[in-house]
Amino acid sequence: MRENLQNPIIPGFYPDPTICRVGEDFYLACSSFELCPGIPIFHSRDLVHWEQICNAMTPENGFHMEKNCMVGGVMAPTLRYYDGTFYMINANFSDRGNYIVTAEDPAGPWSNPHWLTDVPGIDASIFFDDDGKCYIMGTGDVWDNGAGVKERGIWLAEYDIENFRMKGAPVTIFNSALRVGSSPEAPHLYHVGEYYYLVIAEGGTEHYHAVMVARSRELFGFYEGNPANPVMTHRHMGFACPILNVGHADLVELPDGSWYAVMLASRLIDGKCKNLGRETFICPVVWERDWPLFSPWTGKVEWEYEAPASLPQTVYGAPQTRFDFEEPVEGKGADLRWIFWGTPYEKFYEVKDSRLYLDCRRQRLDEELVPMNMGGEPDKTCFVSMLAQRQCTIDTTVSCRMEFVPEGQESAGLAVVQAMNHQFHLERVKGKDGSFVQMTAVTADYEIPPYFPGFTSTTNRQVLARIPWEGEDVVLQIEIHGEEFICRCGADEETLAEFCRVDGTLINPEKVGCMSGTIIGMYATGNGADSKNRAAFDWFEIR
Repeated sequence: MRENLQNPIIPGFYPDPTICRVGEDFYLACSSFELCPGIPIFHSRDLVHWEQICNAMTPENGFHMEKNCMVGGVMAPTLRYYDGTFYMINANFSDRGNYIVTAEDPAGPWSNPHWLTDVPGIDASIFFDDDGKCYIMGTGDVWDNGAGVKERGIWLAEYDIENFRMKGAPVTIFNSALRVGSSPEAPHLYHVGEYYYLVIAEGGTEHYHAVMVARSRELFGFYEGNPANPVMTHRHMGFACPILNVGHADLVELPDGSWYAVMLASRLIDGKCKNLGRETFICPVVWERDWPLFSPWTGKVEWEYEAPASLPQTVYGAPQTRFDFEEPVEGKGADLRWIFWGTPYEKFYEVKDSRLYLDCRRQRLDEELVPMNMGGEPDKTCFVSMLAQRQCTIDTTVSCRMEFVPEGQESAGLAVVQAMNHQFHLERVKGKDGSFVQMTAVTADYEIPPYFPGFTSTTNRQVLARIPWEGEDVVLQIEIHGEEFICRCGADEETLAEFCRVDGTLINPEKVGCMSGTIIGMYATGNGADSKNRAAFDWFEIR
């Protein structure tokens, strides 16, 4: 029996999807922000089932990433294929800005970054026309509003893809679909029939996010907006809609001539939070009067669509949920879902004798937030001793067995991390009266985002519950049901006992937004000072 398309097609913190087809194969890449390795790439034959095949950006090809607020780093990639080569263009705000990497095989290896010193702005994208010529486009203050003031718009230039440089001056081709529309960005260009079609995001990536379309018969013409704009959004459906923030679309044509769009959106949890961040959704697209029509008949992203009948379904194996550390956690043979927070320039972990060891390094999970680097001098100390995975389901249970005895100010355990220093730590600590297992909430107060000048914040830490624990080993568990977090510990899995329940909205307020989603994993820290102590993990489970 054929399975239908189920949204989200890639659940969890996998935003800004970009897609291309090569023959019968579909490839999709997503943003990864401050996570390392970066830019996960997925493969599918049917658009229903997806398998991660690599991370395009790794320490092996010079990937520099800095841990900070979780909303910096790399975002808004565009993945394209031409004449035997895959191209991925992206911006790294922890490094030197816009870059392109290439690969003959989308599973890697990918090249070192070709830094684009002549490409300004954000959300740069590339387009190969039918004659093989390459063009580059991006977002910036490029549109003259007639009063001598430059406003945000989309620019386009011919590009020398062999030497990674512009061949001509950028030309402004669009401003915004709506008058004084905010944040026109994420441009993608397509040549279909007599027209060139420009698809952009508008309205910002939160509640008012939307997909806009414009077209022109001339590549460098000023594009006319679709009278039906926005062609996809959920902003008119209110803040209680179960699927929110829909936008940032990329189109793909199937071999039979039908079309689909992938886009980001967020699931609303318990009617108020978006813990999982921005996820990858899909909808069918048809062409009507030379305009693309998204999700025909309903005009909104549905939870389910019929699968494309022309594509043979290809099912992949179920993902691993329990890890006994018989395999490496990075490099060849590693599960591709493992992530670090920041590039691990110092070796703080070891897999040995079926155990994962994490050093108690000086870096805290909840370091004070600082303004985003935005292309400044790379800081190779911005990482944390943590191994994590994305939370991909609303109801999730994560457990581990840890051997760790704190000797001073160190702590180790499980962490649930959201953006802007909003975190839960289920941790082993040493206090004045002995050793404890405790649940700590971390939040931050701030007025403006870290990518605006003048950003400051104050981090708050609160112990929500604690119990004495003197043994060397402990099994820790966090069971998540929507916004209810149930914390348990015990000497083994059979004796786990609940010791607190906490409100997940403490770390998932609307203020945090959904630029990034929740990651959950094992960590160890010296809380400001390097220690020779380390935590040993026998196993880790996320289900």
